[in-house]
Amino acid sequence: MGLTLRDSVNLLSDPGNLDASVFEVFERMLGMKCELVPLDEVVDRPIDAGESVTAVVGFGGVLSGACVITCGGSTARQMASLMTGMEFDSVDDVVKDGIGEICNMLAGAWKSRIPGLAANCGLSLPAVITGHDYNLHVQAPEFRIRHCYRSGEAKFQLTVVCDGIA
Repeated sequence: MGLTLRDSVNLLSDPGNLDASVFEVFERMLGMKCELVPLDEVVDRPIDAGESVTAVVGFGGVLSGACVITCGGSTARQMASLMTGMEFDSVDDVVKDGIGEICNMLAGAWKSRIPGLAANCGLSLPAVITGHDYNLHVQAPEFRIRHCYRSGEAKFQLTVVCDGIA
């Protein structure tokens, strides 16, 4: 009898897979070298004094949950600028699409590191939320991995949350 995804929950919840996915996507797609920073460096202090940007990509299939990236508006504009070669003065639709695509790439990179997950777990289209004061809540997850990263002055938080394993 083969190993099931439920039997491999330690692989799913391994923070090393999340870190490797971030380092790979940001270096290859944006030319940004990221470093892991303490969670309280981003959570206890605002990511950006202005607008926050959050992108969410859902998982469906043998695993249900989401990949969530949160950053300040200036970081979102910087990431979109690196993706497109354009400069942005505000968090416009192109910036929002860029952050959604980054979240999509991160979700795909993370799930590809788990045997049996890539082929049996689909991704939703990204949803992007912007504003000044909001919280994203997931009720009673099976596991949650939340790490913060920095590249220069740009800081962002990435969370993978699982609320069900088939």
